[in-house]
Amino acid sequence: MLCTAASFTPGPNTTLSTALAANLGFRRALRFVLSVPVGWGLLFSLCAAGVGSLVLAVPALRLGVQAMGIGYLLWLAYKLFMAHSLAQADAKQLQVTFWQGVMLQFLNIKAWMLALTVVAGWLAGRDDMLSRFAVVLPIMLLFGLCSNLTYALIGTLLRQWLADPEHGGRRLKWFNRSMSAVLVLTAKGAI
Repeated sequence: MLCTAASFTPGPNTTLSTALAANLGFRRALRFVLSVPVGWGLLFSLCAAGVGSLVLAVPALRLGVQAMGIGYLLWLAYKLFMAHSLAQADAKQLQVTFWQGVMLQFLNIKAWMLALTVVAGWLAGRDDMLSRFAVVLPIMLLFGLCSNLTYALIGTLLRQWLADPEHGGRRLKWFNRSMSAVLVLTAKGAI
């Protein structure tokens, strides 16, 4: 239940998966989709090793991660807001590299909260922590991959409708603005 709720509810990753696929196509969005579980897996592994406790224990470090995460989300929201056509999106305005997607997980407050919750609830202080980790990690990665693939497929299905030349790109412009607003609201929720 936690895997489904955490992975499939809208957040920065699912919003970007949808927006990138709608603007750039499924194939070009795939690198971001694949980067999400890789980045989250690294974040989860570090939290399980104790780094998450360190971030929570040092207020300046926690505020730094939070500030960088909010700044990055607002920057992505701005880029998305400014893309009014597929040509603009294609001109590297919306491109997110694989490694940027991996690093986004370390700035994503939702990813941190999920990793810390899973570590605290299922791993920390258990005698069988490593065996639990070996079971939980692949399950969480699979859910993260499936959710982002699903959102990217939705974006791909919307791509032609959004870019309909008969409507002068207005659909895509408003879609991008809506997705931008979701990113801003996600950033606001991290405050």
